[in-house]
Amino acid sequence: MAKENSIKKIFDLRLLRRIFSYARPYKTTLYFSITLSIILAALAPLRPYLIRLSVDEYIKNDLLRGLIQISIIQFSLVILESLLRFFFLYRTNWLGQTVVNDLRKAVFKKVLFQNVSYYDTTPIGTLTTRTINDIESVNDTFSEGIISIIADVLTIISIIIVMLSVDWKLTLICLATFPILIFATYWFKESINKSFQRVRNAIAALNAFAQEHITGMYIVQAFAAEDREMNKFRSINKEHRNANIKGIFAYSVFFPIVEIILAMSIGLLVWRGAVLIIDYKGTAGVIIEFAMYLNLLFRPLRMLADKFNTLQMGMISAERIFTVLDHEDFSINNGTYKPDRINGGVTFNDVQFSYKPGVPVLRGVSFDLEAGKTMAVVGHTGAGKTSIISILNRLYEIQGGEILIDGRKIEEYDIHALRGYIGIVLQEVFLFSGTVYDNITLRNDSIPMSKVQEVTKMLNMHDFIMRLPGGYDFNVMERGNTLSQGQRQLLSFARALLYNPSILILDEATSSVDSESEQLIQHAIDTLIKGRTSIVIAHRLSTIRKADKIIVMEKGQVIERGDHQSLLSAKGIYYNLYTAVEKEKEKAIENIY
Repeated sequence: MAKENSIKKIFDLRLLRRIFSYARPYKTTLYFSITLSIILAALAPLRPYLIRLSVDEYIKNDLLRGLIQISIIQFSLVILESLLRFFFLYRTNWLGQTVVNDLRKAVFKKVLFQNVSYYDTTPIGTLTTRTINDIESVNDTFSEGIISIIADVLTIISIIIVMLSVDWKLTLICLATFPILIFATYWFKESINKSFQRVRNAIAALNAFAQEHITGMYIVQAFAAEDREMNKFRSINKEHRNANIKGIFAYSVFFPIVEIILAMSIGLLVWRGAVLIIDYKGTAGVIIEFAMYLNLLFRPLRMLADKFNTLQMGMISAERIFTVLDHEDFSINNGTYKPDRINGGVTFNDVQFSYKPGVPVLRGVSFDLEAGKTMAVVGHTGAGKTSIISILNRLYEIQGGEILIDGRKIEEYDIHALRGYIGIVLQEVFLFSGTVYDNITLRNDSIPMSKVQEVTKMLNMHDFIMRLPGGYDFNVMERGNTLSQGQRQLLSFARALLYNPSILILDEATSSVDSESEQLIQHAIDTLIKGRTSIVIAHRLSTIRKADKIIVMEKGQVIERGDHQSLLSAKGIYYNLYTAVEKEKEKAIENIY
């Protein structure tokens, strides 16, 4: 995966507007938060001012009653500020989480409707990062980003204006250290930005690597590749650690520097204040007031650079998210035809298809399958057999020719209705974490248990399910790892039959199971294809013999067609395939005896 190392401008207004467009439904909360930031900025200079009054007017003149009154006012101000800050923090974070909730739903919806070809080229770990980590960074854009920056900038401006109005000369002396602070802040911003970029790239690499290898752990262990893969993981993990350490170093340098600059400003204040007091040109209250102003000034300045980086990283993450949202390779539902039921006649007319431009997979494939009939597709690996089923339900779009169902182009059908008419049983069965019932119904709560049991009994698999601990409530775990290959295959048959499809596709559904399981599965196949249009892709010729029609494929073309006996009589490719299989069976029997 190519690393995304481009350094973006702090303010990409186009991108920032698009991020905040997701806050449009919650504009009342957005305006409320901005209003609170203005009020808090206006209140920030009040407490130092009241402290100055307390020292210069009431303590100096021993006015106890006035001191008590102004202390009550200060306490009330603290309570008011605390309440306002609570509402500010709560509402900005609420806004961030709400926008993130909407954005995550939009991204996942986009992921759900992407063409399958998108997942052929996009690592799953990368999409996981986009859907979780990157979207969480967008939340920071609201909770710690632009609104918080606005609040801090307004506070800084408010304090500086008040300081200048009280004593502009003393203000300039106290802020004489600002050039050093600006330089330190710039260095910190650049260092953190680069480290954040590295951290984001490392997280995406870690997610992709971990997801891929955990999924393929069987292969890793079967080929004793644990040490090699561990070394690769160490390298990726080391990059992640080093990126974080670089960021930690920047924080470790920047914050002490800010404290030193603040101490220098306080030192200049004490020096100048002492001179003013000695010359009877200043008061102790003013010095205390300015000391408080400096602390209030440096507190947001200390975090401002970090917040700018948070905003910038949120925008970078948002751009990655919008790349997913703007991807145009999605399933186009441009059809409107969706009858309650179809007959299931399938016709391919000179169909051209390729996964990659210039690399044809199907070259002018044509055949006609009558409704209710069964067609077997045979051929060597890579001949294009599986591609036929991938384009029939529009998981991929064809580049030429036409595909018809009941005489209508498949593009005329509503795509969701089209896929509802077609049931698929694949060689590699994917089961989700959950119960047997959940996996058969695909978590469709509207399907009653009685209907599920009716289907499983029809397929002779009810008894094996009831022998599982918990029966239909047995948890199959992720990818169905607690079940055998044959058991997983049977569940996929039940899943297909439950939705009563008009067209059934079996993609090498018995090629990975033992002979005993195949007998049970063969019964399930016979039950499934009865009265349905069926396309069967299989290596085992026991399944193919019963087909009404057989097509033989070679290099993306239909080379032979006919039934079992006619193709044997022709003594072509099908005859050679059949003879090779029979010889393998004879050899296996000889080895047994």
